[in-house]
Order: sequence, then structure tokens, then C-alpha cells
Amino acid sequence: METADIVLRKARFQDWQAMYENVWSRPETARYMQWRVTKNREEARERMKRTLAYQKTHDTYLVCEKRTGQAIGFAGVAEIAPHVYQDASIAIGPGYGKQILTLLLEYCAGTLGGEEFYYSTRAENAASKALALSCGFTYRHTEKKRDPHRGETYELEVYSRKLTGKI
Repeated sequence: METADIVLRKARFQDWQAMYENVWSRPETARYMQWRVTKNREEARERMKRTLAYQKTHDTYLVCEKRTGQAIGFAGVAEIAPHVYQDASIAIGPGYGKQILTLLLEYCAGTLGGEEFYYSTRAENAASKALALSCGFTYRHTEKKRDPHRGETYELEVYSRKLTGKI
């Protein structure tokens, strides 16, 4: 799957370094996610092994810049009911969020036959909420959650969008 600037593809082991440098080692990227910062290169190699195994059975991908070929994030989808999908995390720096989300919507609608898509974000993540709204999502509800790594509670806002018509 690709847009003018990015490609979503399955990981390769050699992507460990780019993922470490561009995503996994960055506290600002992990801030709204349910994973911990990877502290060193050895942890990154081990994390890539887990990523490779996980991607064999899940609809998740690395986000790579077309221009450089470097992995700069990850994204995926999961079916939560027949023809209903949700994001299975999108982690990336600023700049490509709308292209990634649009690509996932097109993939679910066209390839997977999806009819509805759910997108969730932590309430304090203003950029992620703006992304949802800019892609035509409607706010549905807020859920109280507990971060499994930090132990803190947070509010998760859930948005949805029908996958009919132009994406």
C-alpha cells in the first residue's frame, strides 16, 4: 500500500535500526501509546524479532518514507466485528498522519470489504483528534482506561466513520 510519500509494508529485520532511531527510542512518540521507549540497540533488535512474528498473523505494517526507504512509524488495522475495523495503532512523527489514515481506510473499504472504521486516541492528544476530524470521523464516546506500562488512568476518545462513498 502506498501514497505519494509513504509505503506501508511488512517489516524486515534490517528495519530495526531505523525503527529504533525514528520511533521506538523517542519518548514523544511513546507518550500516547501503550508501549515503552526502547532504551538501546539490543532491545531494538529483540523488539524487531517480536514485530516480525506479530506481523505474520496481524494486519500491521511499518510506515516507510518513499524518498529514503526508511521506516518512520507503524500502522495497522484489526477487524472488531464483521465488516467493522479499527486502527491497531498508528505511531509516527508529524507530517504523514492523514496519508496513513486515508490509506488504511481505503484498504479496509476496498480490499477487506469494510463498512465502518473506528479510530481511538487519548483525550489529551490534540493532534490525533484533529486528524480524526479532518478525515471525516465523528466522536462517539469516551472510555476510562489504564495504561498497562505506566499504571496511570487516561481517557480514550472513540471516533467512527462509515466506509461508503469517497474516502
